[in-house]
Amino acid sequence: MNQKNSLGLHSCFLDLDDPLELFKKWMAEAEKKEINDPNALALATSSDSHQPSVRMILLKGLSQEGFVFYTNLNSPKSQDLKKNSKASMCFHWKSLQRQIRICGSVVQVPDKEADIYFSSRPYESRIGAWASDQSNVMEQRSELIKKIEDYKNKYKDEKKLPRPKHWSGWCLNPSSIEFWLGDEYRIHERLRYKKISNVWKKEILYP
Repeated sequence: MNQKNSLGLHSCFLDLDDPLELFKKWMAEAEKKEINDPNALALATSSDSHQPSVRMILLKGLSQEGFVFYTNLNSPKSQDLKKNSKASMCFHWKSLQRQIRICGSVVQVPDKEADIYFSSRPYESRIGAWASDQSNVMEQRSELIKKIEDYKNKYKDEKKLPRPKHWSGWCLNPSSIEFWLGDEYRIHERLRYKKISNVWKKEILYP
């Protein structure tokens, strides 16, 4: 029989007051089990006309401030976030039968932080950030290939390739984080942390 935590949940939920610490524990387990991209997540945003949109992205940073990802600031997701800062994330690790849902509001990361991360990326990825008009229509893929070559000629020195002003990061500051563990017969276990007056409160949810 599985050991339980103080709330009667599976021991993998632990007994932590800070959900970010539990997230780190679960992410560490996912990094051992998931074959590809354990940091992959579904990001949901909503336009000013209330049209929801969801896409897969990669988590690239985590601090007490929140969950960080990077993108083109002219992309649809960024346009949504500029008009409606509220967003949701969902991590799902099938190999572990675990899921984490996060709700909160985003802010753009400081330029210095974005510069540091951008410089850590492979040269080809940095060139791609310059060449791609993300999500805009192009007539032929050759247009993109030509722009990539043009920027490679412009920035031949990898060490002198600056970050485009239209490319940066967003940090989602969570107000709610829910941890989900699958169980047979769909009797799943769910633990939600809600931030109330800047203090995390725990509650168990029905499956």
